[in-house]
This record gives sequence, C-alpha cells and structure tokens, in this order.
Amino acid sequence: MIVPLLEVRDLNKSFGAIVVADHVDLVIETGECIGVIGPNGAGKSSLFGLIAGSLTPDSGRIVLDGRDVTALPAFKRVHLGVGRAFQIPQPFVGLTVYENILAATGFGAGLSGNVARQKAREVAERTGLAAKADILAGSLTLLDRKRLELAKALATGAKLLMLDEIGAGLTEREVLNLVETIRDLKRDHGIIWIEHIAHALKSVADRIIVLHFGKKLLEGAPEEVMGSAVVKEIYMGLAADADH
Repeated sequence: MIVPLLEVRDLNKSFGAIVVADHVDLVIETGECIGVIGPNGAGKSSLFGLIAGSLTPDSGRIVLDGRDVTALPAFKRVHLGVGRAFQIPQPFVGLTVYENILAATGFGAGLSGNVARQKAREVAERTGLAAKADILAGSLTLLDRKRLELAKALATGAKLLMLDEIGAGLTEREVLNLVETIRDLKRDHGIIWIEHIAHALKSVADRIIVLHFGKKLLEGAPEEVMGSAVVKEIYMGLAADADH
C-alpha cells in the first residue's frame, strides 16, 4: 500500500463566526504540486498554518508520510519534513547566503559538521545560489532572496514544500526563472503552492484547488480549474457567463 506524503482529512477551523477551514480534504504525493487559489480571506494562509502547525484545527486530521501530526507543534513538523517559504523573505541579513542555509541544516535537519556543510553546498547549488554563497543575504536581489527562502526550507530536510506567494513582486522574467527551480524541486518533493500568478501555477501544478470562505469549492487539472465559471466569478471577480 502506497502511503501519500500528506493527507488532510475533514479539517475544520473557526475564529468565532469566521470560518477559515470548512471540512477541507487534501492528498498529495511526492512528485506532485498542488496549487491553491482563492480571493483574499478564502482561507489559503490558514490552511498553510494548519498544515505547518502554527494553527491548531478544531477537528480533522493531518497525516504526514503515514504519521498523524495533527497535535504536533510546528518545530516537530519541520523535523519530520515540512518546509515553508514565505511571501516576504526574512533572511539573516548579516549572514552570508551559505551561512543562512547552514543554519537551516542545523536547526531544521539536525545536521552538523561536514554533513551539514555538504548539505548546505548541495542546497545552494540546487537553488541557483552556489555562485552567491559568500554574499551577505542583506545585499541580495529580491529574486535571490526568494531563492534563499526556498533554500532554507529545502535545507531543513523538507519532504513537503509549502510555497506562500513566492512569485509576488518579481518581474515576468524572474518568475519564469523561479518556476524552473520549483519544477526541478517537484521531482523529489511534494509541493503546495499558494500563488496569484496564474501562468506560473499552470506551468508547474498537477492540480489546483479553489478555496472560498474556508471551503474547497473545486479541485482539478489547472486548465480546467482556471477556465471554470467558479474561478471567473469568485476568484477573478467576473460574471459566471462572461466571455472575457
């Protein structure tokens, strides 16, 4: 029996009358990317918080690689393979790129010595930062700060990568550049990606889910979902019968 990398079952979370997760189900395998879209307040960030462990669900289960992690705190989920890259990069600006990545191998993956150093070098290479390893993180361009966000998540030993609008603020060329890196990482990771840049999601995601008021309204192939009346009406703000 093949165990999914991540199973989210009947997940519910409310803050008083505000529902941020309404019976959400989600399954992802290694080698898959699931895109998550929806208007502001749809519950996208809350879903990430629930999976990462920064929020506690009211009910439901979260199973990572066959292990129920619903009650585990965020740091333990990191140790088990949950890595998160945030929309606004927050590197240690006074450390070099290499030192930032090395810190993640120690605190996230629990590595030390030559093993940690080798892991940091491998991650820098894979995320396109090897040539900038000795540059202070505070002097990086926005694209390279985004790459460093990816690198830090990867260096923790992540099996599941959670990308929170990582393309935000980048130029078209930079987005395409970053997409190539994410596509490569998908080969041996599961990826959940919140993103407003539709063509970026469509080029990497195997499936896209639509959230609205915490409820999953739709899940399917990228072309099907992005062309649906649900997305046009609720996510893009167009009338359901609009042609363009």
